[in-house]
Amino acid sequence: MEAEASQLAVLNRHLRESWTAAGLAPAGLPSFELALEEIFMNIVMHGARPGTTARVEVAVSFSPEAVTLVVEDDGPQFDPLSLPPPDLTASLESRRIGGLGVYLVREVMDEVSYLRIAERNQLRMRKRLRG
Repeated sequence: MEAEASQLAVLNRHLRESWTAAGLAPAGLPSFELALEEIFMNIVMHGARPGTTARVEVAVSFSPEAVTLVVEDDGPQFDPLSLPPPDLTASLESRRIGGLGVYLVREVMDEVSYLRIAERNQLRMRKRLRG
């Protein structure tokens, strides 16, 4: 799909439907909704060359042990995990803009990894299911 803000609702609906179909407890869903929104909206706002719109693919997979969310885009190479963590002790006025969303994703997921594969950015986020 095109990386347009209006597509976030479509992605969230698909995520919720997939989550329910997999029979998972609703309490685990908000972490994935947060991760999807943060990463997708970063691609919408920053993930395309001037005058173009990035293309995005999102996949969610379920296993008995974990849920994995993979977001790929065809924008310029960018590893969001290379961003330094935000200084949460700094005053709001002195904090630099950006980086908080990626920080939150790293906090709510058990594993987050980045790869550049065939001219595409791939961010893989995984959270283990608690018994």
